[in-house]
Amino acid sequence: MERMAADKLIFHKTCFCCKHCKKKLSLQSYAPLYGEFYCVFHYQQLFKRKGNYDEGFGHQQHKDRLLVDPSFI
Repeated sequence: MERMAADKLIFHKTCFCCKHCKKKLSLQSYAPLYGEFYCVFHYQQLFKRKGNYDEGFGHQQHKDRLLVDPSFI
């Protein structure tokens, strides 16, 4: 079997696919985020849905993950 490396991970060529649509990816046509891989089309589409990479991909917004010191309020 052929293998390929992306983001320091090794994949079978047939297993390297978009998390959203399962389309096979190549090293020129993928976008990584949070350890998951997407085709460029769905990466852009999921970003446009919410306007940010966190919510569009089912994660809590980065700004909401910051701890707020109550003494600043």
